Amino acid sequence: MSLRDIADGIRSMEIRGAAEIARRAAEALRQEAMDYKGDRPGELWDVLQRGKEELLASRPTAVSLWNGVQSVFKGTSAQMASEELRVMVMDNADAFISRSRQAVEIIGKVGSKRIRDGDRVLTHCNSKAALSVIIQAFKDGKRVEAYATESRPWRQGLLTVRDLSAAGLRPTMVVDSAARWLMKDIDVVVVGADTICSNGAVINKIGTSQIALAAHEARVPFLVAAETFKFSPKTMYGELVEIEERDSSEVVRKGEVPEGTRILNPVFDATPPEYIDAIITEVGVVPPSAAYEIIVKELGHEFIFDRNEKW
Repeated sequence: MSLRDIADGIRSMEIRGAAEIARRAAEALRQEAMDYKGDRPGELWDVLQRGKEELLASRPTAVSLWNGVQSVFKGTSAQMASEELRVMVMDNADAFISRSRQAVEIIGKVGSKRIRDGDRVLTHCNSKAALSVIIQAFKDGKRVEAYATESRPWRQGLLTVRDLSAAGLRPTMVVDSAARWLMKDIDVVVVGADTICSNGAVINKIGTSQIALAAHEARVPFLVAAETFKFSPKTMYGELVEIEERDSSEVVRKGEVPEGTRILNPVFDATPPEYIDAIITEVGVVPPSAAYEIIVKELGHEFIFDRNEKW
């Protein structure tokens, strides 16, 4: 697939999942660098910068995409010779893709220790990191009962129950509005994250905050499983996370509601840190209050934040 095809796939949600879109973007930039055959000063840089902008425009609110793309350019500059730039971009992309894939496995092994034998675990949407925790606990021999929400409007819950079933579990799926009713039978909630802010708030699939509120009320531990590239450096400098709103056709078909009815379709919501018991990452289990330290230590100021860059 070309870089444009990947950008279009991310925009249309044919390619989805925070980690997957970050990896595919890194792959697209790697391919652009590998395919470049010229040697004119600055030309490859311009090609890659155009590709970067096109990819970032495909999902402007996805911090994993932004961090993944930025990691590809770590240590590079417009003044580099074409061959040096090409090799560095390819090496950076390979390193990011490799680490992002290993992160999920590590998160599973770390997070499974927070699941007890016999636990009934609820998850929301379709997070590979969250599922790795549940599946690893099952592989460790624990009797785990998995529950998944339907996750409207894209019904990512269908993907979740397929993933759980493929791993040998027999999951139960419920509609999103049943989460509070179900919470009395749940021992722990494990969800993923689209973005983690510097104050520890978690931006995730719409409905996550309602589940967190129900878990908080019921004194059920609420865990977030997320790779460190889900943490947002931008929020350190005052930028607010924009809640993306998608087309109403994802919610209702034409003619289903009276003419003039307004349809709201927010993709994400924000779960405040006080409703989150722990965040499980590839560098360990941390409290939401440690988000700032994760951003500084794992992502670093030097390439993540450029004061001359327009976000």
